[in-house]
This record gives sequence, C-alpha cells and structure tokens, in this order.
Amino acid sequence: MSARAASADEHLREATVSSEELLRGSFLHAKRDIVRLPDGSQASREYVCHPGAVVVVAELPDGRYVLERQWRYPLERAFTEFPAGKLNPGEDPLLCAQRELREETGYQASHWAYAGPVHLAIAYSTEVIHLFFARGLSAGERQLDEGEFLDVFAASLEQLQAWARAGQLTDAKTQFCLLWAQNLRSGLWSLDWQGA
Repeated sequence: MSARAASADEHLREATVSSEELLRGSFLHAKRDIVRLPDGSQASREYVCHPGAVVVVAELPDGRYVLERQWRYPLERAFTEFPAGKLNPGEDPLLCAQRELREETGYQASHWAYAGPVHLAIAYSTEVIHLFFARGLSAGERQLDEGEFLDVFAASLEQLQAWARAGQLTDAKTQFCLLWAQNLRSGLWSLDWQGA
C-alpha cells in the first residue's frame, strides 16, 4: 500500500492501548488487545498470530494442476487443496514454496512466478499466504513431514471449476488460486516467470 493510500485510511485506524497473550502454542498464538477506535471509544480485539504460509499452483505439461487431499482436523473432513505450507522463521517465501512442493508432492519446477499475497481471515488472523505458480515440473520422491498424510493427484481447470460450482471445493486459498488460474488461462492476467 502506498503512503498516500495509508494516509487516506488514517480516519479508520484503531490504535493499540494494551495487549494480552491468551495462548502461546507451538504454531499459533492468540492475543486480546484493547484498541482506541477512531471516535475515541475503546473495544476489544481477539486474534490469532500466524507465521505466514505459501501455496503453489503447479501446472503439469498437459495443463492439469497438482492437488492434494488432506484431513483438516478442526472441520473433521478431508479437503482438496493446492500444495501449501507454513513459513519457517525468517524463511524466504519462494524457498518455502519450492520446499513444500518437493516435500509434499515430489515435484520440482524449473520456472516460478509470484502472484502475490492473500489474507484468509482478516477479522481474526494475521495469516498471509504467498501465492506462487510453478511450471516445468519433474517428478521425484515425496519427503512428507512426520505425522503428515495426504494424497496427491492432478485435475484440470474444468474439473476444479465444476467442484467449486458444486460446493465441493471450499478451501479459501484454493478458490483464490482457481481465480488466478482462470484469469491466467484466459489471458486477462499475466505473471513474471523466473528460472529456478
């Protein structure tokens, strides 16, 4: 955001008065802050601090995309998703994307492009996911983390669109990736591709 846009939003700013840590987990932290609202009154804001993550839209030579099925415990079901994973402290998002693609799917890519960030739950989380596209895939062995179980498969853009339309593709980051994939395929949007 430009400085000009930031100053245009100054009348909306909420200023932190105090902050309390509610939970410090190994992955997520929860906080409760008291904030001063633009009119001078105060309110409470509870939110989750997330280290950030990446998601990879990896396109096979036949135009299909590499996907995963993974159990998501909080919602007690398996979801179809693009490969993704959290950033380690200080990790470059591109290196994380390359690592996650290799570890979860076994694929490596010769060309990468950064599409930008997406914020999934802006009302209660600091999470930002960096969206990368990958091409020039070569298959290899997966190196799943301990306790990680997932199925890897491929699907066409048309299959993904049908699943989204039918309400079977409900993961927000995957729907964001689908939006990007559709606009790239149609030529409305473009990316700056770089060699790995």
